[in-house]
Amino acid sequence: MKNPNKKLILTTLLICAVVVWTPISAATPVPAPEPNISVVGYFSTDKAQRGRPTRVSIVIDIPRGYHINSNRPLETYLIATSVKVEPEKGLRAGAVSYPRPLVKAFKFSKKQLSVYEGQVRLKFNVTVPANYADDSGKVKARVRLQSCDDEVCFAPKNYDVNLKIDVVGANDAVKRINGWAFR
Repeated sequence: MKNPNKKLILTTLLICAVVVWTPISAATPVPAPEPNISVVGYFSTDKAQRGRPTRVSIVIDIPRGYHINSNRPLETYLIATSVKVEPEKGLRAGAVSYPRPLVKAFKFSKKQLSVYEGQVRLKFNVTVPANYADDSGKVKARVRLQSCDDEVCFAPKNYDVNLKIDVVGANDAVKRINGWAFR
């Protein structure tokens, strides 16, 4: 290699190769994956009595390191956790009771935010009318939530919870179940 131009060209090619093959991800942090959030519904009794309410609990399990916005976020740009209850023909649903949120600071916001972490239970009553003719009832609940980690929020998601319960007379015995979901 007596020709100085060849040496310059080879050096330039080597530098370009190193720059091109250097992984870009080494310089930028990889965003956390979206959390695997579980949303499941439970009745408080094994059967519903005609003319009486039965409790329903929607249990949301949020993995460690993540949170969801509460039903009343403190910033207008955040999506509130909400439940839309759709009982079938003749059943009546009561108002949803939301738990007390945590108020915390996160890297992506200068202000504190109202959030839920860990396990969250959203509760409401479903009443079977005394004259209800069917021997079972169905309730659909659509849960809308926005999950976040300490640095970023993900797109909002909807979760459909479909529940079915046998219906018995007002004086028929029912058994309490799923007590942990109603604490």
